[in-house]
Amino acid sequence: MCGIIGLVCKSNVNQSIYDGLMVLQHRGQDAAGIMTSADNKLYLRKANGLVSDVFKTSHMISLQGHCGIGHVRYPTAGCPSASSEAQPFYVNSPYGIALAHNGNLTNAEQLKEELFLADRRHINTDSDSEVLLNVLAHELQKSDKIRVNEDDIFAAVSGVHHRCRGGYAAVAMITGYGLLAFRDPYGIRPVVFGKRDTEEGAEFMVASESVALDVLGFELIRDIAPGEAVFITLDGQVSTRQCADNPTYNPCIFEYVYLARPDSIIDDIYVYKARLRMGEKLADKIRREFPKHDIDVVIPIPDTSRTAALALATSLGVNYREGFIKNRYIGRTFIMPGQKMRKKSVRQKLNAIDLEFRDKNVLLVDDSIVRGTTSRQIVEMARESGANKVYFASAAPPVRYPNVYGIDMPTASELIANDLDTDDVCKEIGADYLIYQDLDDLIDAVGKGNPKIKDFDTSCFDGRYVTGDVDKAYLESLSKAREESAKLGSKGMAPRIDMTGL
Repeated sequence: MCGIIGLVCKSNVNQSIYDGLMVLQHRGQDAAGIMTSADNKLYLRKANGLVSDVFKTSHMISLQGHCGIGHVRYPTAGCPSASSEAQPFYVNSPYGIALAHNGNLTNAEQLKEELFLADRRHINTDSDSEVLLNVLAHELQKSDKIRVNEDDIFAAVSGVHHRCRGGYAAVAMITGYGLLAFRDPYGIRPVVFGKRDTEEGAEFMVASESVALDVLGFELIRDIAPGEAVFITLDGQVSTRQCADNPTYNPCIFEYVYLARPDSIIDDIYVYKARLRMGEKLADKIRREFPKHDIDVVIPIPDTSRTAALALATSLGVNYREGFIKNRYIGRTFIMPGQKMRKKSVRQKLNAIDLEFRDKNVLLVDDSIVRGTTSRQIVEMARESGANKVYFASAAPPVRYPNVYGIDMPTASELIANDLDTDDVCKEIGADYLIYQDLDDLIDAVGKGNPKIKDFDTSCFDGRYVTGDVDKAYLESLSKAREESAKLGSKGMAPRIDMTGL
């Protein structure tokens, strides 16, 4: 999971890209980068770290130009990635193309071979984002023109869709021409575009989430459709075209559960309202399965679960309380490199308010349960704070399978629900009662926001990979790559393989 931004403005875009990346910081805290263009010259700053750490005044001054792209990167499996794999990436031929990417190409290894043997292109890193960039560059070079037009650019995107598999949303800057954004034919990863009117003329923006447009004063036009490409010239002319043969809508449902900010709109679905409905669905299930419940208080595990927990408490007629205070300067726990680090980080990240737990039957609500390590520690904290009974609710169904479309999730063997039923998971995390969201209820809760979407990518819950090219062999190779990456990380080395392309 990453965050991408692209801007074509009437004035320098450096500050706007920076501000937009700050809004999308939740989508990646490992690395950040900005590339801008002015007078056919490119200016780049990228490095590991948070946006506020990567960019200083001297960097911002050097990022000149009215067109630019930005990226925030999510940490890779096992250990932090090498700074050389921070984005955007750039190729000189043809024309000079820079690209920022959110997602994962499931056929990246095959594409690397094709690029080297047939296309005569060299890949310098282990990131599939560089693969995607070189595929786009090669397809655009097929036009064999000194100057390309929008037909050539859209034809190149069609070539990308024919060759690349997986989930991807990308924004690219073609030097001297403008900004290109496109989305995979299944619409797995989100991307939107919007417009801002100024005295000098219209300005345009592309971003992973609509909230980035809101903060910068852009009006949301719409989501980029599955398989669609949007091209914005340097003088603000916008063209769109469907570039895939058989596009279908299969957005990642985990965006609504956890990844996206609640104030975002993704594929015409308000994330906040979707999470409210998740809480209501959970309350309905509790009434069915635990009709004589003795829950005294509902407490969310901050931050993502707050919305669902509030709706659940309201529906059950039970008090809602804030019982955990979050230290916002500690990273997400399920991306930590090892169990010891993860266990330590939970205590650093959350502190319990004893008063809200003492002598009460508490229902803790989280967005999901992945490895179970965090859940176990939080249940222990609730008991140590004096809770009489500790119940646990997950706004998502059991996570049983890895996500291969751009979320750095553990392999199946690391997922607590992979080979355990609900009762066993309940025992493992030390709760008195555990309730998961039903998958059908989750789909209904999210899908009600946009009835036009008939299917979602729910692969981490049901093992059904919508692209149809993920098999046991691929998942095994992914697991081996993670293990190798973790070993190298423990030795203080950069990972050799980045399978997630984040």
